[in-house]
Amino acid sequence: MDDREALNRLKDAYESLRTEIHKVIVGQDDVVRELLVAIFSQGHCILEGVPGLAKTLLVSTLARSVSLSFNRIQFTPDLMPADITGTEVIEEDRTSGTREFRFIKGPVFANVILADEINRTPPKTQAALLEAMQERQVTINGERHVLPEPFFVLATQNPIEQEGTYPLPEAQQDRFMFKIKVTYPTWEEEREVVKTTTAGLDPEVTAVLSGEDMRLMQRTVRRVPIADHVIEYAIRIVRRTRVGAEDTPDYITENVSWGAGPRACQFLVLGAKARAAMEGRSAATTDDVKAVAHPVLRHRILTNFAAESAGVTADTIVDRLLDDIPAKDVAAAGGSEAEPVLQS
Repeated sequence: MDDREALNRLKDAYESLRTEIHKVIVGQDDVVRELLVAIFSQGHCILEGVPGLAKTLLVSTLARSVSLSFNRIQFTPDLMPADITGTEVIEEDRTSGTREFRFIKGPVFANVILADEINRTPPKTQAALLEAMQERQVTINGERHVLPEPFFVLATQNPIEQEGTYPLPEAQQDRFMFKIKVTYPTWEEEREVVKTTTAGLDPEVTAVLSGEDMRLMQRTVRRVPIADHVIEYAIRIVRRTRVGAEDTPDYITENVSWGAGPRACQFLVLGAKARAAMEGRSAATTDDVKAVAHPVLRHRILTNFAAESAGVTADTIVDRLLDDIPAKDVAAAGGSEAEPVLQS
């Protein structure tokens, strides 16, 4: 498969997935796009929104549109780590009478994991996902169990009703590529939702990608070239979020406790590559970096009390950073008209 064919195939896959998802999900175009950027980048996502905005339905519809195994884990205060990863049981051989341990896999052994209301369970159980998300494996009693590929954790959480919840520790939030905000629908979208969901319709979602197709798309994204000045632009954005850095703006020092780490740079670049490839372009630009800056950074910038008092959020800070840091692409870096040359 040549480079142009690989890009066209990824673009077609994106359009097909979006079409299948929108058979069920009305509107939420930005949410669907950001979710697919993360999927093609092999990243995990947090979807945050108030109840009733179809967060769970979105993830389950995505799983139906791809030929991948899917498990939903409902996080509750009494959920234990073994309920997620699995456990070993003693099994007796009736013929010989010998006993041995047998590992029973937990629901984490699937391609797509919906961690529903992840902030409803204690940190001990939340941490059971850490190794799975980063290493694509779980270790039980010293034995390593490899998870299926591809592997995605798509978590949902409710920004209200915080009593009795356990906010995700910063170390675990950092392992999620994106934090996607799911907002209220527009008037027209809400009218369409009410009409379709009260009419007894059951749209049929077709699987348009296989697991092998998805792995191929992920490899294609990694091969998308990106100019050095675009990488440097992403790094400048991340470094300016850090209090005490040499070029930290005053509004960062006044409003931020902790800034983003190096993983944010990696995800900005990967997200930019995926976005370019999904549009059939042969190279990522600074506009692609800007487009993924909010979902990458909003859960990695920790605001302080002064910011909360003044109504300054992480998204507000990202807006100012993007306004302050110049982004000028040379014509050769865009490459949309030139023949694509993917990295080997």
